Amino acid sequence: MLRRPRRNRKSPVIRNLIEETQLSVQHLIFPVFIIEGDNQREEVASMPGIYRYSIDLLLEEIAACQELGIHTFAPFPALTDDKKDTLAQEGHNPEGLFPTAIRRIKETFPDVCLMTDIAMDPYSSDGHDGLVHDGEILNDATLEILGKMALVQAEAGADILGPSDMMDGRVGYLRELLDEHGYANVSIMAYTAKYASAFYGPFRDALDSAPKLGDKKTYQMNPANAREALMEAELDYDEGADILMVKPALPYLDIVQSLKECFPVPIAAYQVSGEYAMIKAAAANGWLNGRKTMQESLMSIRRAGADIILTYFAKEYAQELKS
Repeated sequence: MLRRPRRNRKSPVIRNLIEETQLSVQHLIFPVFIIEGDNQREEVASMPGIYRYSIDLLLEEIAACQELGIHTFAPFPALTDDKKDTLAQEGHNPEGLFPTAIRRIKETFPDVCLMTDIAMDPYSSDGHDGLVHDGEILNDATLEILGKMALVQAEAGADILGPSDMMDGRVGYLRELLDEHGYANVSIMAYTAKYASAFYGPFRDALDSAPKLGDKKTYQMNPANAREALMEAELDYDEGADILMVKPALPYLDIVQSLKECFPVPIAAYQVSGEYAMIKAAAANGWLNGRKTMQESLMSIRRAGADIILTYFAKEYAQELKS
């Protein structure tokens, strides 16, 4: 036999020498949840090991994560119903929980990178990412609200804005608005191919942000569609997105690979709450080795072409590397 592939697998040193894909903590973004109050920490029931933190305890968590080499975070606010309305006004309140948290984090840790979310659903009494009128999600009217959110978050110190709403034209609208107001250095990571997925359930539990009526299929993508993702990516790229994201990650590795091959900007993938919860549940039942499954799942996302991975496993993975 002329070719014996096993020769390149015969020892750990050789396997490491020819390893094609590298994954380090620097490629990871850690999503975190913020709640009001002081000295508050609540575990998300459907996401074992993931907590909602009041700002004071979140600062402690970020400090611990930095010791592990994690320096980029994606905070999400979990608001009580009295702070929500149909216009999502709390989303652009400069003194609200979210911009206050951004300012506190950046004041305490100036070198931390914050990627923040732009969408109405955490602040909307309707639970939708856009403005609802007579059961319809209004695209263009939503953009103005998103723009107000973007300016408040940029002013508070956000480094990267992540419009996750999937409204048409929002990347170009936000880029122009940010530039006009002196925030040309604030990046946009577009949720480019965000699918109407069944994997978001635990996240909606964490924020209590599920739609009150209907679903999100008129603005999030059909899981059956791949070519549509390329169209969305081309639009976001042409409108000025700095990074393109695919969400969820594992069920859409083909989309990650397609975007990586077609666009000369970094590609991100979001390993969402349901992906995390599945692995945790299987590990808790003894059906899978949780540590190895976590590592393999992250490596597969990276191998598919993701330059950046948003994952709830970020801290756990970093701890594994340190041990």
